Amino acid sequence: VYDDEEEEWFRSIFSNSKKEEAIQNQYEFFVQRMGGPPLYSQRKGHPALIARHRPFPVTHQAAERWLYHMEKALESTPDIDADSRVKMMNFFRHTAFFLVAGDELKTQKQQIPCKHGASKPAES
Repeated sequence: VYDDEEEEWFRSIFSNSKKEEAIQNQYEFFVQRMGGPPLYSQRKGHPALIARHRPFPVTHQAAERWLYHMEKALESTPDIDADSRVKMMNFFRHTAFFLVAGDELKTQKQQIPCKHGASKPAES
């Protein structure tokens, strides 16, 4: 993502974060989430993905671009079998759009109306 030569807008999302730290964070997070030791949590605490990504614009367009890079990375890693690639891409897709939903809630300050949230006390 740091070397995205086609989409400057996407590369700029990462301009305030150190590449080496981002690589370490992502590696440790994926190892942990895919059944390995809790490397990420041991070093940084709970992943809290939405909160940790709050400073960044995680739009549908950004998620799709990130997924493009993840797919290219998997394709360039011959040691990963086809079944594992599919499972990893499914996980990446789920995670990317989970963050998009979190970003939409943040940017829209969306409040979901609920009849139970009315100001009158509940009837007995």
